[in-house]
Amino acid sequence: MGAEAIQLFSGAPYAWKRKNYTQAEVDAYNKKVEETGVAPAFIHGLYLVNLASPNPALLARSYDALVAEMKAASLIGAKGVIFHIGSHMGAGYEARLQQVVETIRRVIESTPDDAFLILENAAGMGGAIGSKFAELGTIIRESGSDRVKVCIDTQHAFAAGNDVKTRPGLDKMIEEFDRDVGLERWVAIHANDSKCPLGGGIDRHENIGEGHIGRDGFENLLSHPALAEIPFLLEVPGFEDQGPDKKNVEVLKSLRTAVGVN
Repeated sequence: MGAEAIQLFSGAPYAWKRKNYTQAEVDAYNKKVEETGVAPAFIHGLYLVNLASPNPALLARSYDALVAEMKAASLIGAKGVIFHIGSHMGAGYEARLQQVVETIRRVIESTPDDAFLILENAAGMGGAIGSKFAELGTIIRESGSDRVKVCIDTQHAFAAGNDVKTRPGLDKMIEEFDRDVGLERWVAIHANDSKCPLGGGIDRHENIGEGHIGRDGFENLLSHPALAEIPFLLEVPGFEDQGPDKKNVEVLKSLRTAVGVN
């Protein structure tokens, strides 16, 4: 489909069991990377993870899954694991903060040094942690590790009230992120248009140019100098509802060309 970077699951996204890869499988993957030049790669954590869960069994499973996925990332040379922190289930961010931080510390301590643990911002639904950059920044600082990074989902950011569609709005978001988190922590972008209007607080992805962010919004994102070296990863429904597709890749590439970015 013409992709230049890749995000993948290391196992079924809605199942706890993680796959143990053989060396032959790893070698085959690395050969394909060498042949195609598709890099960097990121693993997306399974969707069941919730580091803010009040359920000890669910928290333990979340920890085990992240450790397994971080090891898989190291094995295939991926940058790291992008994951949703989870929901405090009504208890409040402050009530679950130390549990989240402690679990992240344990994951970092238990996994290879060459893989990042990458927090994804939230749209603001259902007590999800991380829709505010200040929340992400506090978690990162208290984790005490340079290996904890951030992926910003454009749809989630827009739904949380960040106007990435306009240059003043994007400038404001980037300044806030740099203040609360630090631009050096920003390692990936989930490039998704939004079915949800600005500030609507709902996680609903749309194909590039078909939602409220629109083509002009993605031209704005692609042309911003602060984002020039950050990979854009598609998580869109697809124009034929088959997930990220060649057409979405081509739309992003055409917009990149339109703003004069190589």
